[in-house]
This record gives sequence, C-alpha cells and structure tokens, in this order.
Amino acid sequence: MAFSLLLVVVLGAGALFFVAHVAMPEDRGQHVFAPDLVRRGGELAALGYCASCHTAEKGQPFAGGRPLATPFGTIFGTNITPDPESGIGLYSPAAFARAMREGIDRVGRDLYPVFPYNHFTRLEDKDIDALYAFLMTRAAVAAQNRANQLAFPYNIRPLLAGWKLLYLDKFRVTERPDLGRYLVEGLSHCGACHTPRDRLGAEIASQHFDGGEAEDWWAPPLNANSPSPVPWTEESLFNYLRSWDAEHGGAIGPMAQVVAGLASVPEQDVRAIAAYIGSTMAKQGESDGPVEDNQTQAMQAHPQGAELYAGICATCHETGGHVPFTVASLGQHTSLYAPDPRNMIHVVLEGAHPPEGTVGAVMPAFADALSDEQIAEIIAYLRARFSGGAQWENVEDEIARIRRRTSP
Repeated sequence: MAFSLLLVVVLGAGALFFVAHVAMPEDRGQHVFAPDLVRRGGELAALGYCASCHTAEKGQPFAGGRPLATPFGTIFGTNITPDPESGIGLYSPAAFARAMREGIDRVGRDLYPVFPYNHFTRLEDKDIDALYAFLMTRAAVAAQNRANQLAFPYNIRPLLAGWKLLYLDKFRVTERPDLGRYLVEGLSHCGACHTPRDRLGAEIASQHFDGGEAEDWWAPPLNANSPSPVPWTEESLFNYLRSWDAEHGGAIGPMAQVVAGLASVPEQDVRAIAAYIGSTMAKQGESDGPVEDNQTQAMQAHPQGAELYAGICATCHETGGHVPFTVASLGQHTSLYAPDPRNMIHVVLEGAHPPEGTVGAVMPAFADALSDEQIAEIIAYLRARFSGGAQWENVEDEIARIRRRTSP
C-alpha cells in the first residue's frame, strides 16, 4: 500500500513537471504595439535593469553575453532581442509571461534564478505586456548565448524544479500595493542583492534587506541595520538613485548600472522607490551628527597608510567636498563600515568612472600604481580613522584575490 501511494505521488509529480515544462509553440506572427505601451515598457525595462545583465561590455543592447559571477560558477546573460534563432523572437506573449513568472523558457527549460523571476512573479499582466512590447521592438541581434560555467551538480537544470518547489512563491498581484513597494519588491528586485542568501542561493526571507552580495561586492542593508554614519532619508535616497547625493556620494560597482537605468525613468517612479526604501531604513530617534574622525590616533597606528593617503588621496578627499563629486569626508561612505574590505579594495584597484555619456565621480585606478601592501595600509588607516570598528583581517590576501579575479 505504501509503495503504491509513493508510486502515485512520483507519477503525479512527474506529470506536473511535464505539464509545467512543455514547450510553447513558436510565434512567428507580426505584432503591432501601441507607442505608449512600448514607451512604458522601456521605462519598466530600465526600472528592472534588464540591460545591465543582458548586455555585454561594449556589446549590443540586450544581446547577452555579460558574465555574472555566482558562488556556483559563472552564468552569462542571455540574448533577449527579438532574433528568432538566438534571442526571444519566437516567444509568444504567453511564453514570455511564463519565463518572467515561472523561470521556464519557451522550449521548457528551467532558468537559473540569477534571473530574478522570484521577484518578477509579482508583476501585473499589463506590465509584463509592456515589457514584451518593448523587447519585441528592439533591434534583432544574432548573437548566440554563451554556455554557463557551472560546477556539478549545479549544471543540471532539472534540479531547478526542486529549487522552485522549495523557494518560488508564485505570488500574484490582485490589487496593486503602494507603487514603491511594488517596484522594490517586484520589478526592481532590490532584495536580490541586498538580502543574504542560503547555501542553495535562495534569499533568506527572515533577513530581508539585511545586506547581501552583488558580483563580489558587499551590498549594504536597506533597513535599520544599515551601518551608514549619515542617516539615509527619502530625499538623499532619491538623489543617490538619480545621480549623486552630497551626503552619501554616488553609486559604484554593480550599483552604478542601476543608477544609470533609473536616470531615464519618470521621476515619480524613482521617488516611489526612495520613499519605500526610506521607510525600511528609518531608525527611531536617529538624527544627523558629525562623522567621527580619529585622525591623530589613526596616523599614529598606521603611519605608512597616513603618508600614502596624504600624498595620493588627500588632494581630492581632504577639501571638504569642494572638488566636484566628492563628499565632505570619506567617513560618510558606508563601505568603510562594511563587514569586510571588498568594496574599498575594488574602488582603489579599479577607480570610479561614470557611465559613458554621463557626468559623475571620476577616480583613477591604482591597480598598477600601488602594491597590495600599500593599498592595505591605506585601507587600514581609513578604517581606523573613521569607522571605530575592528580592523579587517587578511586584507592583503583579499587584494590579491580581487586582482586575480579582475585582471584581463
């Protein structure tokens, strides 16, 4: 009896898997989309940062090829132009909606959750329709998708069906909530980077917005656990997400792509995002105060770092913010209060450069000018001067690792 019941369960699960993963018919029809629908789809694509993952460096927009590093290996962004062979040109609206909400492509293969369908499943039908209209009116680019570089057993796609049973909440919006919440929790998928993940790569719901990972950068908390010494407000968040905030500076690393996308969307959408995140980051009774600066003690503890900083960095960073796109004190940057030094290392090694065609902070890369020991000394000096926290450990080892990872 027990065996018969188990057999029924297994067969039923297999049937459900087959039905869910059936290939969708090719759609070779000519679609005509209203201009307003395409325009809104473009805004939604920017709010979802589609281009940032689906465009290779110096590649054609949305043609795929960008490597996305994960703890399980490298996954490459796919071609989502309407090319019928290598892109999504044969997707019907129903196939596109299934991919967005269930993470299953047109031919029935499971998609890796680096594509955040666990957030996109919350999208309203009209927004998915607008995204479809926008993507299907882009220039078709024939660019074959690169094979992912995943270790066993993560390269076995059918295992993703089990992952979805454990983690995919197919939540459906029946009545749109607050716009900011709708964007942050859904299309803009902020938790994908700013929430820690478990060993299977799923966001830990009980630690929502407690800080996470983004392509080997630390993504700071978006809640009251933020270590920022300067309180984040709705207005400062809006300024930061739009371009630059005088109190917190501007986006670098993976976040720079987010800000580049948000630069083109309606102001009301960005303000809604800022209002919602501002509400999650609010700290009871918090007010502005001076940033702690233990310069004398830090110079005594790290004289070499202080000397290097004075000779290389102080020209821009000790002017009280009078150099364009610098803040009054480096101590205002959240990365100095991070649990590890990765963000600081990335900035020193790689510098800062605004996206092409925009203005913003410019800082030279020091990968070729400074040794690992010198960079570690500068970081130790700044950590001691501003954070008041314990010194980071194994900084030189981290510098060497990041050098290897980012070298051509």
